[in-house]
Amino acid sequence: MRIEAELKAQLRDPDHVAEVLNRQAMSATSVYRDTYYDSSDHSLTAAGRELRVRTVTSDEGRRVLLTHKSPMVDEASHSKPEDETEVADAEATDAILKSLGYHPYISFEKHCINWQFQAKGRAMLATMVTVPELDGTFLEIETIVDSLDQLPAALEAVKLQMYDLGISDNDLSTMDYTDAVTEHRGHHQNTST
Repeated sequence: MRIEAELKAQLRDPDHVAEVLNRQAMSATSVYRDTYYDSSDHSLTAAGRELRVRTVTSDEGRRVLLTHKSPMVDEASHSKPEDETEVADAEATDAILKSLGYHPYISFEKHCINWQFQAKGRAMLATMVTVPELDGTFLEIETIVDSLDQLPAALEAVKLQMYDLGISDNDLSTMDYTDAVTEHRGHHQNTST
């Protein structure tokens, strides 16, 4: 079982955090175009599952990833088991998912800066995220574990890495981008009608 041990924080000083991370690793900038799918009865979302097609555009080109996330296994961090694979064609993947009864229910962009590095004895990925529709800049730090018993130690390592970047427990967030974008669009629709 592949589990993404991840913590997210809303940043008070993104420039400082980027400066510290740039001393640890080379940065890579990319844009993620995420489309989430569900059945007509929303059974995936209701069960805490996610089915996503992500198109990543960067200086290296374009990659498409198909991801399924199982329900969260840690309430405090919202960490979830996930399976992910690269696919060749986003449009063909969309057609396959639709033919299986899954339809897009939300799409949005994330503008990301990624740093991959070793810290606290673990391979880590730090991603600074802005979503054009949302206020603020977020930082996600993740490391991958293979079993639930490894999760607490991995999350502790990620938390210590957050502390090294000047991020406190008060900055941590379990905000879900899909929920926040949905709420923003609903609010924007209500105020513009």
